[in-house]
Amino acid sequence: MWKYSLYDPDKLFDNEMNKIIVLNPGEYNCDSGPDFFNARISVAGTVWAGNVEIHTRSSHFDNHGHQNDPAYNNVILHIVAENDKRVFNSKGEEILTAEIKFDSFFYEKYSTLVNNPYIIACQDDIKKLDDILVRHWLISLVIERFQTKSELILKIFSETGNDWEETFYRLLTRYFGFRVNTGPFEMLARALPFRIIRKHTDNKFQIEALLFGTAGMLEERLFKEALSDEYYRNLLKEYTIFSAKYSLQPLHGWIWKFSRLRPSNFPTVRLSQLAALLSVAGGLFSKVLEATDIKQIKELFEVTASGYWDDHFVFGKKSRNFSKCTGSQATDIFLINAVIPIIFVYGQSRDCQNISERALSFLEGINAEENTIISEWKSAGIIAESAFYSQALIQLRNEYCKKRKCLNCRIGSKIISLGKKLKDHDEILLEP
Repeated sequence: MWKYSLYDPDKLFDNEMNKIIVLNPGEYNCDSGPDFFNARISVAGTVWAGNVEIHTRSSHFDNHGHQNDPAYNNVILHIVAENDKRVFNSKGEEILTAEIKFDSFFYEKYSTLVNNPYIIACQDDIKKLDDILVRHWLISLVIERFQTKSELILKIFSETGNDWEETFYRLLTRYFGFRVNTGPFEMLARALPFRIIRKHTDNKFQIEALLFGTAGMLEERLFKEALSDEYYRNLLKEYTIFSAKYSLQPLHGWIWKFSRLRPSNFPTVRLSQLAALLSVAGGLFSKVLEATDIKQIKELFEVTASGYWDDHFVFGKKSRNFSKCTGSQATDIFLINAVIPIIFVYGQSRDCQNISERALSFLEGINAEENTIISEWKSAGIIAESAFYSQALIQLRNEYCKKRKCLNCRIGSKIISLGKKLKDHDEILLEP
């Protein structure tokens, strides 16, 4: 009620019936301490600046131990729904407490939202809002989602000694695991640094040997049928030389998961595709940064596993023959989760706003994701036109709807503030 001024400003008085004029409600504080910082009010001609604390009852101030906490000594106003007790700060000074008067419908609407059994609590009301308001909020959410992803990217960037190519390699390799093998692919990227791969970008087979060998997939006990396989033997021979040259320690082959995966997603196939991607002349990360449209980037990631995998899914076992391309869906996953976020973060780190904006524009050229979250929004009447909006809707659902942060959501707060108008709108539609 306080944050969005959903109360009657003409009925806000102090104990002596002096009118309290709110000049600025303050900045909402999500951390410890008073609920609102830097508020400004005027009482009997005197302007006060400081913090505001909110409780349903004034006695809660003491119940929460604020009377002994110096952090609350700068509270200039205590806003409550029921003033049942005088309260004092740790200096013994009485804190100005005032009841706010509001229409109970606002609180009822809020309670309805936070107690709604559906994840998207506002699914019955969101379609009644101005489309521009919803779109503006989704744009903000995309940036918020990318800023959240930037934490992981900057952490990797720091771990790699501020090496953007190494950071990109680790992030990209991670998403080649497609959830099931994310962990093993991350371990592989750490065990086999990009500085070693960089020395062999002109030879795809050598990169395959480095990847398969360090992944532990050339262990004889893992694929016994492959011992008579020429491709397998050549990989093993090549890796034996590289492991001694670079002091490489292979992972345990058993960490890789094959069960319940479509054969085209087997880690063996994905590793060969990764090798093709890493053998791009001139450096993959440089090519990504140079791209001016999403089509150029997509072409970079449309790679095919080496010929051996045309009729294999694992070493030593033949299967029906077809080329193992990454596919548009897999390419989109790489772009959405690894490529575009790192371009965005790179632009921000270099204070190049045009690079970050270009990254966001790339999202509009990618099809919206197809998952249960996007289906939920579709049922609520919100259609994701591209990956730009599907990413925003994922952020909205996971960080606001699921956590019932309706008051922090522009859509939720608007629905609450419009309260009666939306109800009256429904009643008019229902009239015979």
